[in-house]
Amino acid sequence: MADKSKQKKQKKQQKPDEAPVRPSTPPPPPRLRDYYRQRVCPKLKDEFQFRNPHQVPRLEKIVVNVGIGEAPKNPKLLDTAVEELAAITGQRPVVTRAKKAISNFSLREGMPIGVRVTLRGAQMWEFLDRFISVAVPRIRDFRGFSTRSFDGRGNYTIGVKEQMIFPEIDYDKVEKIHGMDITFVTTAERDDVGLALLREMGMPFRGETPVQIG
Repeated sequence: MADKSKQKKQKKQQKPDEAPVRPSTPPPPPRLRDYYRQRVCPKLKDEFQFRNPHQVPRLEKIVVNVGIGEAPKNPKLLDTAVEELAAITGQRPVVTRAKKAISNFSLREGMPIGVRVTLRGAQMWEFLDRFISVAVPRIRDFRGFSTRSFDGRGNYTIGVKEQMIFPEIDYDKVEKIHGMDITFVTTAERDDVGLALLREMGMPFRGETPVQIG
C-alpha cells in the first residue's frame, strides 16, 4: 500500500511536457523612420549643404491636442475624447486644465478643458505614416495643407476639423464631432528647412505634388 501511494504522489508531482516558449516577434521598424534615414536625410544634407550630419533636421515629436470647451459642464465629453484620442494615437492622453480663471466663460483655474498626447519614437513615426497615408485622403474637399502654418522655428501645426477622418473612430459611437490641433515639432529652427523636411516625408502641401513614399 505504501508503494502505491508513493507512486501516486510521484505522478502528481510530475509536470506535463510544456511546449517551449517562443520569443515574441518584435514589431517591424516604422517604415517612415527607415525612409527618413535612407532617403530624406541624405537629400536634405545635399539640398542645404549641411556639413555635419547632426545639422540635418529631424522630427522630434508630434503633439495632438483636443480642446473640449463644454468639458466643465459635460464631463462625459471629456471621457469620450480621452478614449477617442487613445484609439487614434495608441497612447493614453493626459487631461489639460485651465491655467487661469476666465469669468466670462465661467471657467475656474484647474478646470479640465481638453486632452493632449505627445508622441515620440516609433509611435510618432507610425502615427505620421497613418495620418498621411490613411487619414488625410479621408478629408473632404482636401486641396493640400497651407505652408503658412509654421511658427518661425520650423514647427508646423495643422487644424483638423473632425476626428472622423481617422479610421479608428467608430462613427456610430461618436457623441459629438470635434476638431484637434496636430503640431509637428522639428529640430529645423527655420521654416524653409522644416517645410522641406515635412515635404520629403510625404506631407501634401497646397499647390504641390506630394512625394510618394515607396
